[in-house]
Amino acid sequence: MTALPPLRDVITRYQLSASKALGQNFLFDGQLLSRIAKVPGDLSGAEVFEVGPGPGGLTRALLQAGASVTAVERDRRCIPALEELGGYFPEKLRVIEGDALEVDAPALFAGKPHIVANLPYNVGTALLVGWLSAEWQPWWASLTLMFQKEVAERIVAQAGTEHYGRLAVLAQWRSTPRIAMNVHRSAFTPPPKVMSAVVHIVPGAAPEGVQLRILEAVTAAAFGQRRKMLRQSLKSVPGALAALETLGIDASRRAETVSVAEFVAIARELGRG
Repeated sequence: MTALPPLRDVITRYQLSASKALGQNFLFDGQLLSRIAKVPGDLSGAEVFEVGPGPGGLTRALLQAGASVTAVERDRRCIPALEELGGYFPEKLRVIEGDALEVDAPALFAGKPHIVANLPYNVGTALLVGWLSAEWQPWWASLTLMFQKEVAERIVAQAGTEHYGRLAVLAQWRSTPRIAMNVHRSAFTPPPKVMSAVVHIVPGAAPEGVQLRILEAVTAAAFGQRRKMLRQSLKSVPGALAALETLGIDASRRAETVSVAEFVAIARELGRG
């Protein structure tokens, strides 16, 4: 394979710059990008779905790791640079111009792809919630995603900690998330105001007898008034207080002290009604 031109040269040649409106922050460090591409494991022959590749820094690392990449990019300025990159990896890169929030991603794949992305900050959480709310088992094999560090900490938080909330329950009740690495703000161009982290999520089996819509209703009520006791925050959910009594969960507790397993148990009990 012909040596790839330096990414900075490609960006200069196509006159690209990170768009604040699109939540873009470019990564240039090849070693860092290679480390991110290794987080899902061996990608040789694997399919990868990438959101917001920008000029293609992470895309390069994924292709070099042996993956076939389908990249969805909203910023049409970046499309020529991505198409040029595809010329170095024949039949390995498919570029789709569009909004990842609107693209029917599952329809793009015959099997289950790994999703790997330096997500645009302004849509990252919305995309994650959509992927975690998908039909289970999900259409993806794993998620390896760059977030603001605070969001990453919310995803992996345990009960009783300051970052614990609805996002932690959604991410943990039927999948296993971990922070794979922290990324300093200086690694990006332009540097964001906050630190970042790469989160890796692997789906697991869904607990039997639990409906997502019920779990979402319970956590929305509980964390919507997280400073209040459960007897107050959950009284708007029919049957919730009776479920607490049946399960032996103290109604004077607050939402941040209730574990994922306990929220799952409450949702299961309500599903029996």
